[in-house]
Amino acid sequence: MEFPAISKSHLLNFDPNPKPLPLTFHSQTNFRFKSTDHVIKNRFYIFSESKNEYTTTNISSLFKNKKTWIHFVGVGGCGMSALAMLALKQGFEVSGSDIVWNEYMDRLREAGARLFVGHSVLNIERKGFGSCLPDKVVVSSAIGSDNVEVLHAKSMGVHVLKRGNWLGMITEHHNLVAVSGTHGKTTTASMLAYVLSAMGVDLTAVVGAQVPQFPGGNILCCRSPNFILEADEYDGCFLQLSPYIAVVTNVEWEHADIFQDEEAVKNSFKRFLKQIKVGGHLILCRDSEGAYSLVSETCIGTAPVLSKCTSQPLNAGYRVTTYGTSSLNEWCASSICPNSQGGTDYVLCHMGSPVADISLQLAGVHNVLNSLAVIAAVRALINDYWPTQRLIDCIRLHLHNFIGVSRRFEMIGIFNKCHVYDDYAHHPTEVRAVIQAARQRFPLKALWVIFQPHTFSRLATFLKDFATALGDADRVVITKVYDARETGLSNVSGRDLAVSVVGPLSEYIPCVVDLVDKLCFEISSSPAQELLVLTLGAGDITAVGPKLLQKLQQIQCHSN
Repeated sequence: MEFPAISKSHLLNFDPNPKPLPLTFHSQTNFRFKSTDHVIKNRFYIFSESKNEYTTTNISSLFKNKKTWIHFVGVGGCGMSALAMLALKQGFEVSGSDIVWNEYMDRLREAGARLFVGHSVLNIERKGFGSCLPDKVVVSSAIGSDNVEVLHAKSMGVHVLKRGNWLGMITEHHNLVAVSGTHGKTTTASMLAYVLSAMGVDLTAVVGAQVPQFPGGNILCCRSPNFILEADEYDGCFLQLSPYIAVVTNVEWEHADIFQDEEAVKNSFKRFLKQIKVGGHLILCRDSEGAYSLVSETCIGTAPVLSKCTSQPLNAGYRVTTYGTSSLNEWCASSICPNSQGGTDYVLCHMGSPVADISLQLAGVHNVLNSLAVIAAVRALINDYWPTQRLIDCIRLHLHNFIGVSRRFEMIGIFNKCHVYDDYAHHPTEVRAVIQAARQRFPLKALWVIFQPHTFSRLATFLKDFATALGDADRVVITKVYDARETGLSNVSGRDLAVSVVGPLSEYIPCVVDLVDKLCFEISSSPAQELLVLTLGAGDITAVGPKLLQKLQQIQCHSN
């Protein structure tokens, strides 16, 4: 997926300080969900189209959280830790295990979870009080079928579920908005949940990263039927969901250990689209060829029927809305340019007509697309009684206030004129996008990219694409591969990638300790250099930035 260049155009002159949309939650409000469910404070309002009136029930009657014991295997992952935290917030007893301790587990322990390092039968057994075994065991996609806890639970008749099955269960009776896509789903889901929450909408949200503006870190928890979920395609996880609204940010070949080729990825997403509820809504980025290939031209903007939409494998209709940088989309961005905050401004157009100036604190065209998805999703959630302009004025206010997600072009610190940033990018498209964002925010700094390949299968599949994407840096350092869930030897290494990069100086430094020492020496030797160090990868490369800054500070203290 290619990202258009950012122009230096000036935006239209819309009111920069719109009055916030007055969201008053009372029985006369025009704020309704198209699924005909309406939440007002602690009451659940169901609108009857036949009677043209609301009936109410206590929202607590929708949630029957008995003190059930749930054990999470692989609880330290960003997605699994979010599910464990949500279970705690909802009143379940929670335990979990993982092979190493991390900060996600710190938060879970503080919230009351019983956690174990390492996997053992003893982790799911207890003596002397209550249930001796968990009521359910939820298993991460990264956990093999030969895990001792999983095998023991099955042998004892405990209900064992994969992460996707558990997500399907806990969202089944909710007004679910599932944000999917090969890239951008974490930021888009977080941004959407933040904007809706800031507008006064009660909701639950689960995303796969820490969100500074979420009180719960990687979750929002509310006793409401509204649920925003980052929907992951890995291991078919999202195929267990039944969303009312599905967002598809893009579709590309990824997870080479699961999908044989791009066609296999597309087939999985097509199956996901079949899960959209009747009368629901698909919001799709037309800039992505893979995403757009999921639907036919005749489906856009309509409630398609299978016989009229041969490329769309559906047995029920739903509305399709597209967004992107082309005027062919219902929602599009034009005149994209950097702003003084280091973020991005653009003119928002609806059906070809400009409707608002949008100003983001986030850099990069990819974040412009993420914000367009949010605008389209909020508009789809709220019915036509709201004037579009009033709604957009409210959305853009909260979009401007959104500060982003951890490990998504996140500033780690500054030493003299050296800025250190970290990003989760582990696919060539993501690497290309974050380098573009870095150039946008720091156009005058030299860019050093420290990249840790994530899984041998991904590196082997996309080695040439990685080499091309990294060629846009001024200097590249490649570490050894973070093998994650893969086992066994491979015929590809970080060295192969380092020698494939054309243009900038590229070197292979496998050991993180050696890497920090070398970077520290070079940076401290040229303190006046305007420099941006950007660590990239989905593994433990995220620890390099803090270690580097700490060592630079120590050197400076000793020299003084």
